[in-house]
Amino acid sequence: MAWNVPGGDGDKEKDPWGQRKRAGAGASGLDQALRNFQRKLNEVFHGPRATGPGFGLGLIAAVLVGLWCLSGFYIVQQGERGVVLRFGAKNQVTEAGLHWHWPYPVETVERVDVENVPAIQIGYRRTRTGKTKVPQESLMLTGDENIIDTEFAVHYKIKDPEAYLFNVQDPETTIKQATESSVREVVGKNTFDFSLTEGREQVARDIRLLLQQMLDRYRTGIEIIAVETQEAQQPAEVKAAFDDAVKAREDQARLKNEAEAYAADVIPRARGASARLLEEAEAYKASVIARAEGDARRFGQILKEYARAPAVTRERLYIEAMEQILASTTKVYVDQKGGNNMLYLPLDKLVPRESNGSAAPQATPAPDADSSSAAREAGRGRDLRRRQP
Repeated sequence: MAWNVPGGDGDKEKDPWGQRKRAGAGASGLDQALRNFQRKLNEVFHGPRATGPGFGLGLIAAVLVGLWCLSGFYIVQQGERGVVLRFGAKNQVTEAGLHWHWPYPVETVERVDVENVPAIQIGYRRTRTGKTKVPQESLMLTGDENIIDTEFAVHYKIKDPEAYLFNVQDPETTIKQATESSVREVVGKNTFDFSLTEGREQVARDIRLLLQQMLDRYRTGIEIIAVETQEAQQPAEVKAAFDDAVKAREDQARLKNEAEAYAADVIPRARGASARLLEEAEAYKASVIARAEGDARRFGQILKEYARAPAVTRERLYIEAMEQILASTTKVYVDQKGGNNMLYLPLDKLVPRESNGSAAPQATPAPDADSSSAAREAGRGRDLRRRQP
C-alpha cells in the first residue's frame, strides 16, 4: 500500500512520516489568532458558548460607535464662546465649560475668543527691528487742502460670535479698510491745525463713532474699544515750510497779544481824557450860562437905573469902562482941550508893580498944570460915583 493511500482508521490521522496531524495545522497563524481573540471576547461577555464570526463584527462596530460618540465632547475655555454648526448651519452658542455635540460630520464647533482685544495698525507696522511707515495709509488730505501724516491704532473685540463667523470672511481686512475710510472722512472735514494740535482727541472720538456705525451696518459682530492717535505731523518733505508757518503763527499771536496789551493801556486813558474833557465842557457851559445870566440880570438892573437917571448912568458906565481899559494898559495919552500939548503918562514907570507882575494904576499928582487938570477930572469922577444911588 502506498504511503499516501489511506489504510485503516488509524492511518487517517498520520502524515507521510507517520506522525499525527495537529488540529488547525492547515490554517494560517493570523486566522488562528483572530479566532482565539474572538473566543476570549465571547467568553468575557457571553460565556464560553457565544462564539461565531457575526458577533465579532457587531462588537467591533459597537466599539467604533462608542468612540465616535466620545469624540463629540469638547471644552470651551474661559473667555471663549463655542458656536455649534449642524451641517454648516448655526445651531447654538455655548458658554465656557464641558459640552457635547453630535460628532463630525453631523456637527462641528467653532471657538471664538470674545475677551481678547487685538489691535490693528493704520499707517505703520511694528516689527522686531522697529516701526515701519506705510505712506499709502498714513498720508491724507485735510479740509484746508493740506497733507497730514497720521497713524492710528484700533483696538476691538468680538461682541457677536455668530455674526463674526458668518458675515465676515476676513475680519482684519474689513476693519482695516473701514478704518481707513473713516479716518479719511473725519480728517477731510477738519483743518490741518485742528487735527495736528488741540483736535487730536476729538478726531479720534469721531473716527471711533463713524467706524462703529460702519461695522454695525455690515453686521460684523465687532465692537471698537478705542481708536488711539499714535502720531500726527506734517510730511517730512514739507516739514521746513510747515515750521516757517508755525513760527509765523507764533509771531502773529505775539503781535496780537502786544496790540491787545497796548489797547488795554491806551483805551482807559483815552476814556479818562474824554471824561475829563466832558466834565470841563460841562463846567464851562455852566460858567458861561451863569455869567450870561448874571450879565442879563445886571443889564436889567442898569436899565432900571438908566430909566431913573440917564445922565448919571451914562457917566457911570463910561467911568467903569475906562477903569477896565486903563487897568490893562501901561501907557496913557491925554489930549487937553483948548491946548496944543499932549500928556504922556508911562504908568509902568510911575506905578510900582505888584508881586504877580500886573501894574495897578494909581492916581499920582502931576507937578504941572496938565497933571492938575487930570487930577481934577479924576476927582470929578469920584464925585459922580458918590452921587450915584
